[in-house]
Amino acid sequence: MAAATIALMAAVAVLACAIALAFALWRDPYRLVRAEYARQRRALGLRRHRRSIDGCTWTWVEGAAAHADAPTVVMLHGYTGSKENWYRLAARLRDRYRLVIPDLPGWGDSQRNEGDDYGYAAETARVAAFIRAVSERPVVLLGHSMGGGIAAAAAARHPELIERVVLLNASGVEFGENRFGLEVLDGGNPFGVSDAASLERYLSLLFHDRSARPPIPWPAAHAVIAHRRREGAFEQSVLDRIGRGEARFLPGEEAARIRQPALLVWGAQDRVIDPSALDLFAQRIPHARKLLLEGSGHMTLMERPDAVAAAVTALIEEARPA
Repeated sequence: MAAATIALMAAVAVLACAIALAFALWRDPYRLVRAEYARQRRALGLRRHRRSIDGCTWTWVEGAAAHADAPTVVMLHGYTGSKENWYRLAARLRDRYRLVIPDLPGWGDSQRNEGDDYGYAAETARVAAFIRAVSERPVVLLGHSMGGGIAAAAAARHPELIERVVLLNASGVEFGENRFGLEVLDGGNPFGVSDAASLERYLSLLFHDRSARPPIPWPAAHAVIAHRRREGAFEQSVLDRIGRGEARFLPGEEAARIRQPALLVWGAQDRVIDPSALDLFAQRIPHARKLLLEGSGHMTLMERPDAVAAAVTALIEEARPA
């Protein structure tokens, strides 16, 4: 009888937990996505940090290097992205370097203020303050897409903070005409997600290699769609600045002042920022190394992480003391 009672109590407890979990997911289905991100972060040995810097609260993850004197590598994600976009590359660079991977202000888990400016210039100033706060020495700055545009401007405006710079599929130059760019200029948001069809379109724009896409099974897909629908107005406001505003070519203009060792990485099948942008940036940074990756679209950091990691490592190690 006692055993039966214990079994019944255990079953009731399991049922209560299941009901509580279902209620929590009903209220916030994006918990599923955050839980998966947390699992990936723990698997990589990255620690989560949250801190106010010059009045802005940043959230970032960090991984220590095997040696205390190793360079610090800061990674800036792109438009609609987050720090988690870098995890595949981080897996290939961890231990060798100190890794600092933030959510840019306005995005992910970092602070967003209604009505604030999240264009290139404003974010560049915030990134400079962040670097000063997290590193006593100049850093290696990596930026992807919008984050690449910010990284270019930061390297030009704050050379004392940035030792080397890597731009991956960076925005901020007037690249060859493509469907994505035309839609942006017409006032649309090709990255907008409101249903299953637009989520598929979004992923197809980003990834050339379908096998490199992050798996989004149901009900996670439902959570992602609901989250992106809520983000729509903010995304549009940022795109108004970086895609259609007067300062949309600020990164390309500033890039001409970059003197640090630099690396330009592009996907040959990028449907977002046409690969012609690689040579346009190279004209402004003639000393930069160039890497064009066949079989990759806009998400080179996720589609070709081994090749990107090798190129980043080569740039960092070039002319460094043994």
